[in-house]
This record gives sequence, structure tokens and C-alpha cells, in this order.
Amino acid sequence: MKEYWRSAAKELRTLKSVTGAALMCALSPVLDLFTIVINQFLRISFTSLTHAVNGFMYGPLLACLAGGVADIVKYMLKPVDGFFIGFTVNEMLVGLLYGLFFYKKKITLPRVIAVRLIVTFGINLTLTPLWLSIMYGNAYKFMVATRIIKNVILIPIDVFILYNLMKFCEKHLKRNN
Repeated sequence: MKEYWRSAAKELRTLKSVTGAALMCALSPVLDLFTIVINQFLRISFTSLTHAVNGFMYGPLLACLAGGVADIVKYMLKPVDGFFIGFTVNEMLVGLLYGLFFYKKKITLPRVIAVRLIVTFGINLTLTPLWLSIMYGNAYKFMVATRIIKNVILIPIDVFILYNLMKFCEKHLKRNN
């Protein structure tokens, strides 16, 4: 376990890793252009795929930092609804989780399902409604209720896309081992 974290920390000091993570940060706002906005509270985004690749390639620490940077860059390029640090924390946590589940690990369907469930229920249905209720003053329960159906419906779609992307990465991208 110590070696795992040493290796993940080493990625922060490797130019190749930092450059790769930066490229994923640059790709994140491009993917954000394809976000499907259903209403003020419901959005379907593909930007977390860059966090998954960062987590797979560079580990939880660099993926966490890159998630925060990507969120700030996205906001600077497309300032919508005001900046709120809670959403940056969400993006960092997503990067951290993907790193914990994918870095130096074999990609399996149960692993992908587990991380998507944690992201969906821990972040999308817990933290995001909290941040939205703080920002807009709406009741937390209302915020969860408006998001639960969308998130539950999206789980199989997210798992399908994420699993196939991670299997592609596992087959075609060389990790720093």
C-alpha cells in the first residue's frame, strides 16, 4: 500500500504525467461543450471521462488536482451560474475516486460499477444537491428528488461508456508502472 501511494505521488513530479494530465484538463472544457442541459438543475456531462483517464494513467493524487484545475478552467472559459468552490471539490473527489479504483489496477466491470455507484450516490446525489441548495436556497430534499431519477437512469449508460473507455485505455495506453 505504501508503494502505491509513493508511485501516485511520483506522478506529480513526472513531466510526462503532468503534461498528460494537463492535456486531459484541456479536453475537459471541450467535452463540456457537449453537455446536455435539461434544466437549471439537471445536466448530462461527459467531462468526468477525462478524470477517469487521469485516474487510470496518473493515479488518485494527480487526478484529484487535475479535476480541480479542469473545473476552474471550464468556469473561466464558460462562466455559467457563478463560481462555487463546492463543484470544484466534487470534480477533485471524482478524480480521486477514479484514481483509487483504476490506477495500477485491472479494469473489471464490478470495479467500474462500484466507482460509478459511489460517484452517483456520494457526489451527484449528496454533495451536488447540497451545493445547489446553498446556492439557490432550495430545500435539499427537493434538490435530491429532482436529480434522483436522472441519476438512476444514467447509471447503466455511464457504466457502459466508462467501462468501454477504461478497457480501451487498458489495451492501448501505456501506464507509468
